[in-house]
Amino acid sequence: MVEEAPYLSIAQRKRAQRASSIPPSWILPPSALPSPLPLNLLSLPLTSGFLTPLEIAITSTHDVVSLSSLIRARTLTSETIVTAFCKRAALAQQLCNCLTEILFSSAISRAKLLDDEYTRTGKLRSPLHGIPISLKDTFKIKGYDSSIGIASLAEKPAEENSLLVDILLEKGAVLYCKTNVPQTLMALDSDNNVFGRVLNPRNTRLTSGGSSGGEGALIAMRGSVLGVGTDIGGSIRIPAMCNGLYGIKPSSQRVPYVGQESAALPGASKLGISASAGPLATSLRDCELFLQAISDSSPWERDPFISFAPWSSQGSLSSKPLIGILYTDGITTPLPPITSLLTSVHQTLQSSTIDTLEITSPALKKCQSLANSFFSIDGYSHIFSLLSTTSEPLIPWLSTRLRPKPPISLENLRELQAKKTELETEMLKIWRCPKTGRTVDAIICPVAPHPVPPVDRWNGVGYTSSWVLMDYPAGTLPVRDVVEGDLAGEVDESSPPLSNWDKANRELCK
Repeated sequence: MVEEAPYLSIAQRKRAQRASSIPPSWILPPSALPSPLPLNLLSLPLTSGFLTPLEIAITSTHDVVSLSSLIRARTLTSETIVTAFCKRAALAQQLCNCLTEILFSSAISRAKLLDDEYTRTGKLRSPLHGIPISLKDTFKIKGYDSSIGIASLAEKPAEENSLLVDILLEKGAVLYCKTNVPQTLMALDSDNNVFGRVLNPRNTRLTSGGSSGGEGALIAMRGSVLGVGTDIGGSIRIPAMCNGLYGIKPSSQRVPYVGQESAALPGASKLGISASAGPLATSLRDCELFLQAISDSSPWERDPFISFAPWSSQGSLSSKPLIGILYTDGITTPLPPITSLLTSVHQTLQSSTIDTLEITSPALKKCQSLANSFFSIDGYSHIFSLLSTTSEPLIPWLSTRLRPKPPISLENLRELQAKKTELETEMLKIWRCPKTGRTVDAIICPVAPHPVPPVDRWNGVGYTSSWVLMDYPAGTLPVRDVVEGDLAGEVDESSPPLSNWDKANRELCK
């Protein structure tokens, strides 16, 4: 008789624990849903009969800024708002498999306490007072797991909070759930052996992105009004694109990242490139509100890696800004729908009071391969050690891409850092117009060289990882959905592919 691998029983217990954390009255019976389910799940919470008209209005029509004003005016209580989002998150979980840890009961209790505090003192702690916020599974909340989809990290509740968690609690936020991720955080589609795959609620055949894919799906379902993800290669911006959201990756010295679970040994992150924590939301003003609130907490006093840079000190664009348009990174040519969208954005800017400049950079072609080298400097030894503890296999997508290998030598690491410094210097040239010497205020480029692809088909991260390598702030801004007319263009097959990524990108078009 073959003994069952330990990871299977751990996964079974974690899924059962998650299911039991949803109140029985919030469980959807089969009769409440159409059969078969549609590809687009967004409307199902509205037609399920489980949300009251007020709960639908709260979760469907507001962002953090408007909810905060309603709390301040005493039009709505935090308890009412938090309960509505807990219920909608429960529905989102049952439809999209987007949650890991569920804190609904304690969240509603905290919301009541915050309401009482406001009644007693007449003061709100911040614009986040009483606002429900969801967190990527990497953030540690005392008493809850941060398993990041790896069985050997499950059933080991955190003994203390991540610093950002403490800051959000001090600001009066209500933390009510943690969201699903890919195994090891190294895939661009959120799937793991512990909790399973996250579905994209806009089209379940397509990827929800990674590694903050659960966050993206939850917010798209309006089960969250504001979530916090992390990004080291595109892990905020890619799910934001997949789910039609705003997502901001600040530079690494802006938002506290310490105290997270990343499946890496202590100190390892300082040898490679630095990850960032940042918001995903349905409005840009919510992203700014989040960043303002974190800055107001003076995080540099508690995190040695955060620079002193109050948000209010940030400069604004000039009266007639110069925006750079990057049509290609020189490695993977965007498919016709993406080029069409960029052209449309470019033309819109040109018809306004904004100046534009088409940008090319030989340095950009070197960024993706260098970033990939940094991702594997330890040979993945710690990750494979974590997996072997419970006999857990890699998920199918990673099984063809991740292989244990010797860690790189100190001399090779020095060479990588030297190349990075050289590229950082060379990349500065893209911020100045070569003809006039004028400074470029911002750059617009694709999130990816393709529209949202099918599950497990995301192709390359050059358009997102390059900005992490440079430690530039970057974000995803939704413009519009792909429409039928975008698909009319064809790839120019007369020229050879620029790279293997370009070849794979053309296959996506077919």
